[in-house]
Amino acid sequence: MMLRSCYRPLERCLGRFGGGNGDGLLWHMDLKPHASGDYSIAVVQANSNLEDQGQVFASPSVTYVGVYDGHGGPEASRFVNKNLFPYIRKFAREQGGLSTEAIKKAFDATEEEFLHFVKRSFPARPQIASVGSCCLVGVISNDVLYVANLGDSRAVLGRRVTEGGNKPVAERLSTDHNVAVEEVRKEVEALHPDDSHIVVYTRGVWRIKGIIQVSRSIGDVYLKKPEMNRDPLFQQFASPIPLKRPVMTAEPSIIKRKLKSEDLFLIFASDGLWEQLSDQAVVEIVFKSPRAGIAKRLVRAALQEAAKKREMRYDDITKIERGIRRHFHDDITVIVVYLDHHKELPLSTLKHSVMSCTSAPADIFSLSADEAGGDLLQAMSKA
Repeated sequence: MMLRSCYRPLERCLGRFGGGNGDGLLWHMDLKPHASGDYSIAVVQANSNLEDQGQVFASPSVTYVGVYDGHGGPEASRFVNKNLFPYIRKFAREQGGLSTEAIKKAFDATEEEFLHFVKRSFPARPQIASVGSCCLVGVISNDVLYVANLGDSRAVLGRRVTEGGNKPVAERLSTDHNVAVEEVRKEVEALHPDDSHIVVYTRGVWRIKGIIQVSRSIGDVYLKKPEMNRDPLFQQFASPIPLKRPVMTAEPSIIKRKLKSEDLFLIFASDGLWEQLSDQAVVEIVFKSPRAGIAKRLVRAALQEAAKKREMRYDDITKIERGIRRHFHDDITVIVVYLDHHKELPLSTLKHSVMSCTSAPADIFSLSADEAGGDLLQAMSKA
């Protein structure tokens, strides 16, 4: 199997957990090498079940990053965590190298496979039709970066600007598919000219059909398949929603960019981070801070901001139990990837690097570079 349960000690797979000033819901990995620098991961849980998933694959020729922010339950984000990267591998190999088309095909295949999973599970668990996940992916190969996303997880680049001093500037690389953004709201409305209630303002935010803020995802089948929404089994679980056609898609936004010498680092994070901190604030924290534990530092900065908004102390937030804690902040996953250009690392340095999936301890998976197979590395290195 490409992915299997991690039987190594927990710290080797993921790093320390429960170590954020006594916060038992915070896991982190301080620093590990990838082909052109170092990376750091951290996640803090707020929901009863952790709905975020994150992973990094580091080999001598490619670095793969994934952040998957689930909603309605953890099933979709866990499914993406296990299946999207193998599909990228498959289509990159078939096409002779990584490409925008290979990534799009991988998203399509993951969506289709999850739909099959939902249909199989539906008779016993009709609520599975309402589970979905945002999906943010970054792939670095030969100093070329691809970023693909669905939903409102976000990738931000920190780059150096020499004019006016040595300071960092934040550059957003992904599109927030969230109807809170006017442009996205207009896009959804334009696709449904016959539905005056396609986007409505309710409970303090804009929502599609009064339900969901993101316009693109993996899953959320009940908003993509009208026949499932009308199924009596589903209507026993949720109120029917009048749908003439799908109101969400799984079409990713994809960018391809040549990395430059002034590009310093990348931050991939679920929207739980960006709800609390601006792009520029996050970039400045990374720029000014030591590398070791940088992802954990960003998570803690977000929690400090969440506490401040409630006129609480940081320590007060850390004492709140999962589930109840969701009223104060979201699950947050952060991956920071440093870009040390032209850094050459021997295979022995990276051969034991793993695809680290930040999740609850029982749900950690790992994949060594050796287990990934030479065809993956060869396919992606041709990009």
